[in-house]
Amino acid sequence: MAEERFRYFDFKSEEYSNDISLLLPDWGEDEVVVVFSPHDDDALLGAGYSMMAAKEQGAEVYVFIFCRGDAGYSSLEEKDEIVSIRKEESLEAYSKVGIDEAHIFRLAYDDFSVLPYLGRNLPDGKDGTFTKTVPALREINATRLLIPNGYREHLDHSAVNQVGAFDGPQVGDPILVDWGKEQKIKSFLEYAVWGDFSPEDSLISSRSTEVRGNRLVIADPSVEEEIRDALYCFHSQEEIIEDLVAQRQDRKYQRNFMEIYLDFDPRPRLEYQPYKDYLDNL
Repeated sequence: MAEERFRYFDFKSEEYSNDISLLLPDWGEDEVVVVFSPHDDDALLGAGYSMMAAKEQGAEVYVFIFCRGDAGYSSLEEKDEIVSIRKEESLEAYSKVGIDEAHIFRLAYDDFSVLPYLGRNLPDGKDGTFTKTVPALREINATRLLIPNGYREHLDHSAVNQVGAFDGPQVGDPILVDWGKEQKIKSFLEYAVWGDFSPEDSLISSRSTEVRGNRLVIADPSVEEEIRDALYCFHSQEEIIEDLVAQRQDRKYQRNFMEIYLDFDPRPRLEYQPYKDYLDNL
């Protein structure tokens, strides 16, 4: 089924395939894909195709929702109930793509407020994001991490991007052993909710800066229809969702739809040989 509904592209190697390994290298058994979602709907908006593709390939898929939705009310009547409303909407929406409540982890930070919580121990004595994400990712044996675009989308998106890029690698380090057995995350991807990625990778790779992502998923129209059906579960966000769904028409390519990613290394190793070569040629 997945081979018929999804196709994958790697812009760096200029390859394409029906094999999900082109998106998530060295794909194997017992894969656990985790999507960090700043707000309830972000994972569906930006990483919906990959979540569905991974599930169809037998992986467990988890969504970590960082913000509780307290700023998401569009009418004063909903102000006091919006958090519980958003929670119920999220459960309904993710169930549409096969993700049940047991696979949704809520960190419950106030909207527009994740940034001050980065780190382990905060100056006021509270626990930072590190103390929540690392044990949780170890407990579920996470193997892949998809994080939001950190380039000029939203304050919470940038903050959660930093959490994934810096906390994620620590999950596989032999530290804090009482927090669970270390579990190496095999690959990291950034997904775009609505904004373009940083031009850094395209510049380094000598691609046009208009092609900033380096991975692509092409999905059958039935996949896009399922994502839209899930998004419409966010009734409290009706006006916003209507606009975002309308924008999704830009994803259409021939008869199918595309979802763009940025594969990145959160720990790029410093290579000394280029410096030696440079010195030799001075």
